[in-house]
Amino acid sequence: MNDLRCQNAIFAPTFAMRSMTGFGRGEAVEAGIAYQIEVGSVNRKQADVAVGIPRELASLEMRVRKAVLARISRGRVSATIKTEPIEDRAGSGMLEINQPLAQAYIDGLKEIGSASGVELSISAGDLLRAPGVFEISDSRIEPDAAWTGIETAINAGLDQMIAMRESEGEHLQSDLAARISQVENAMGAIAELAPEVTKHHHRQLSGRLEQAGLPLPLDDDRLLKEIGLFAERCDISEELTRLQSHIVKFREFLTSDEPTGRSLDFLSQELFREFNTIGAKANSATIAQHVVSGKTEVEKIREQVQNVE
Repeated sequence: MNDLRCQNAIFAPTFAMRSMTGFGRGEAVEAGIAYQIEVGSVNRKQADVAVGIPRELASLEMRVRKAVLARISRGRVSATIKTEPIEDRAGSGMLEINQPLAQAYIDGLKEIGSASGVELSISAGDLLRAPGVFEISDSRIEPDAAWTGIETAINAGLDQMIAMRESEGEHLQSDLAARISQVENAMGAIAELAPEVTKHHHRQLSGRLEQAGLPLPLDDDRLLKEIGLFAERCDISEELTRLQSHIVKFREFLTSDEPTGRSLDFLSQELFREFNTIGAKANSATIAQHVVSGKTEVEKIREQVQNVE
């Protein structure tokens, strides 16, 4: 078991990891319109994009989603797009009146009055407040013409958001590297104690037999068989080997330049499972202390990897 002792207590990550928390703003001007976007992301197991976009540009919502998903793999991202005419465009619009819609409002009001027996009237001021009756023709933005400006603003906002995610990810990476070394230390301590488990059981069983007035010679077949069966049940070499394998893989993912949040989450669950099994099989108070220490660090790791992309 000594080959499973900690050999990587000092670990220096070489690639930047991303968290799932970030925020960014972007702006672009296209054909007299300023496009502003704010993007923010929080934890989410899968990638999810919520888009807030002006009604006249609603047909571009799917393009916005695709632009965001092309650059993030995990997390819930909220993207809010606003448009604003710049100075040289202000006041140049033509007022349009939607006569059929105005007449529909008037006819509807008359119908309500007739049905209720109450005389109702509508004024010019009422029509002015009615949605869609008065519009500025130049205020309409054609979606296809607007996409160039929106795409530029989105990418600028995503650049800022991703930079923030990478900055936070560096801190996560350093913390996870330190904690996985503590997990390996606990595993190494358990590996050193593992050979003593069977010997301890042998001494304990012999002592109980003597106390019961049933001493057996050390070479008695029944005693040796019992010790052999217990040794098989409490053998934790396979669990230690799997722990070592998981730790090596964990470090590989820490230095990967690909999103590894899901993989790290899975490995942390497997590490916890192996420590649980070791604690149950070893039946040793000393080993149990190291199991608790290892599980404590793994729990902290599991919490941290929930924010890794």
